[in-house]
Amino acid sequence: MSKTKEFLIPFVGLKLGKHHFEYQINNAFFDNFDYKEFQNSDIKVNLVLDKKSNMLELDFKHKGTVNVPCDLTGEDFDLPIKGKMKLIVRFGEEFNNDNEELLILPHGEFEVDVAQYIYEMIVLSVPLKRVHPGVKDGSLQTEALNKLNELKVKEEKVENKEEDIDPRWEKLKKLLTDK
Repeated sequence: MSKTKEFLIPFVGLKLGKHHFEYQINNAFFDNFDYKEFQNSDIKVNLVLDKKSNMLELDFKHKGTVNVPCDLTGEDFDLPIKGKMKLIVRFGEEFNNDNEELLILPHGEFEVDVAQYIYEMIVLSVPLKRVHPGVKDGSLQTEALNKLNELKVKEEKVENKEEDIDPRWEKLKKLLTDK
């Protein structure tokens, strides 16, 4: 899926131990996956690859903002997101990525593509319900909200007048006070 080679990690030439990789993700990255939910994105991804003699451990962490529309008002806002994910890469007879935490590569492979895992980690860290912070604290002012406030039904208080009271109740009330 990835059109850039920057997400391909050639692990064959790496020494045993930890190796750090850093990626800056923007909307061009999501265009490779034909994902158009974000108006803008600025996310920093840190990847620590721990190479061992028979497997690889990948620890992903991301933090940044994505510009999304509010589900209540439709106003765009920058939503802060962060998250982490762990992936173990083992070697076997054939490629298998059925398990989300385990990737099996054929023995002859010399590189791993991490773009799909970065994409899934970021997209899954965005909450299902996206609410503008101005809605929560009441500071958001939009044309739509102003128009709704104008059209709001005004409640009229109906005062009970003494003449509307049934005279039988009046006589019962006097019984209580005539002790």
